[in-house]
Amino acid sequence: MPIVRKVPYLRYLLLFACYAIFMALYVWYTSPNQVPEAYRGTAADPSTFFTPEQLNNSETINSVRNWIFFISGPWEWLIYLFLLLSGLSTSWRDGLERYRLPIYIRFPIYVLLVNAVSFLLYFPLRVAGYNLSKSYGISTQPVADWLRDKLIGFGIGYLTMLAVSAVAFWIISRGGRWWLKLWLLSVPFTLFMMYVQPVVIDPLYNQFTTLSDPSLEHKILELAAKADIPAHRVYEVDMSAKTNAMNAYVNGIGSSLRIVLWDTTLKQLNEPEILLIMAHEMGHYVKHHLEWSAVGAIGSSLGLLAIGGALYKVLVRNHGSKWGIRSMSDMAALPLVLLILSMISFVTLPVSNAISRNAEASADRYAMELIGSAEGSISMNQKMSVVVLSDVNPPLLVKWFRSDHPSDMERIIDAERFERSRGN
Repeated sequence: MPIVRKVPYLRYLLLFACYAIFMALYVWYTSPNQVPEAYRGTAADPSTFFTPEQLNNSETINSVRNWIFFISGPWEWLIYLFLLLSGLSTSWRDGLERYRLPIYIRFPIYVLLVNAVSFLLYFPLRVAGYNLSKSYGISTQPVADWLRDKLIGFGIGYLTMLAVSAVAFWIISRGGRWWLKLWLLSVPFTLFMMYVQPVVIDPLYNQFTTLSDPSLEHKILELAAKADIPAHRVYEVDMSAKTNAMNAYVNGIGSSLRIVLWDTTLKQLNEPEILLIMAHEMGHYVKHHLEWSAVGAIGSSLGLLAIGGALYKVLVRNHGSKWGIRSMSDMAALPLVLLILSMISFVTLPVSNAISRNAEASADRYAMELIGSAEGSISMNQKMSVVVLSDVNPPLLVKWFRSDHPSDMERIIDAERFERSRGN
């Protein structure tokens, strides 16, 4: 049995505990739904559209889910550190080698072990998030159905990790500028995943049908034609069996492009509100946000591989023998690779979220310009906020690390500003 190196791992546990306590204090004492004095009593003030009970619930649920979010990254890092420092990673590699299995059998088994243990150790956070959402009436999904979705996600994640890591370690074993070769291969892979997401992966989780309201579909397609979007169908997805939250989106590229409405949106919003939210999604298409998203993903992967690759090389050279890693292409180094990628991804969230918020604000403005009115925007944002008990004006760290959309307060203020500009 592998012997856990207790001292360094306990040090990491202590650091995690201190961080978790600090973040608990931060999310608790940065009370949600606080708006500047200038907006008190306006449509952007949650006290005008939340009930006192909803305000109290919003304060509690946002404190908890923000805390879960902030500890989720370091929790994941602890898992990878555990696999690395405990000796489990190397013991799995050595055990598989003792059976003299060929590499094309050993490697998939090893990746499965890493993926499965990581999934199980991270599972408590997923359960906590699900129970929190369920207890406040946001999630409506039965436990069995929720578990099914998680298992599907596990399967997709495993196959993706297996394919990517197999190619990555093979290229690393060839030497040279392996990070650049990996990036070049990531370009077609990223585009492929964007293409298959709406037509292959999404249907594994939800049922998609044609829009149940033909009259509304006709109006949405007229709006799409006005925006020069080559759409011929609007899809409705059955989300009411899972959540009370509302959403709509446009995704895919080329022939896989889809305009999708959640059935919860259809049930809880009126027609002007639905048309406005659909015009917002069309704004993403017209302003080429989908293409820019692909460019951003490709560009960020270059930086991720360049920085992560350099860090990986240094760590393997200086600490590899201590961790039982024989070379940079050793399968036992997979937890280290995942640790580096996870940490860099978390640290760069403020940048990616800022870019996303800018794109969302741009789509908001496009929607109001396309329709020629902000009618329904204020009530739509208020309704969507109430349903999920959102924080209309999140604190700074939450905004930086969690918010990929403008706050509800900002969106309502922008809608009011648009209406005033039309009146002048």
